Amino acid sequence: MNVHLNFTNKGKVVIENFNNEELIEIFSRYINTLTKKYAVDITVPAEANQNIVQDGSFKVVLSNVQCDVETFFKELGRDIKVPLKKRADGKLENVFKIQVIE
Repeated sequence: MNVHLNFTNKGKVVIENFNNEELIEIFSRYINTLTKKYAVDITVPAEANQNIVQDGSFKVVLSNVQCDVETFFKELGRDIKVPLKKRADGKLENVFKIQVIE
């Protein structure tokens, strides 16, 4: 299952403060932490995430899904705000919206 994390308008503004490699590292780190709590395998395909800021989307591939995907990504959305806030001005709301692509 492919999932696109489409950045909100505020999310797009914040991710402009990061380069592509930083975003992949941040998301990968937080995803790996959450997969210890949730039964799902997630791959971050480097070739699909070459231009995260320009695309306005972060792409992941899920397999062996044995949890609620919406709950997983809601928690990721809350957790990911921590490192992103460090370079944001003001309060940070929802960073991305989930788009499941079968």
